[in-house]
Amino acid sequence: MNIHLSDTAASKVRGFMEEHGADDNAGLRVAVLPGGCSGFQYGLNIEDTPEEDDEVFSPRDGIRVFVDPFSAQYLEGVQIDYVTTMMGSGFTFNNPVASGGCGCGSSFTI
Repeated sequence: MNIHLSDTAASKVRGFMEEHGADDNAGLRVAVLPGGCSGFQYGLNIEDTPEEDDEVFSPRDGIRVFVDPFSAQYLEGVQIDYVTTMMGSGFTFNNPVASGGCGCGSSFTI
């Protein structure tokens, strides 16, 4: 599986992990959940350990990423960034398997 974290996203994740008091087993869960205005939405969470059936890998600087089997089919090649604009800041997703999305960028369709 190939998920890319930008330098900015990796820095933010690392900061959130430090705030969470995460140890070396912890990681970033990247998930696809049913919902949102386009059918699917992304979920990010810091978790202490992976689930038994998760794919676990380290795309950048030792940050562990956990992906469940359902989400994996929708996340191949996704690029995760963290942007700050006049409208706010947050994580963004550039997903090559998405065929469309909503205006807010937090949900997508396949």
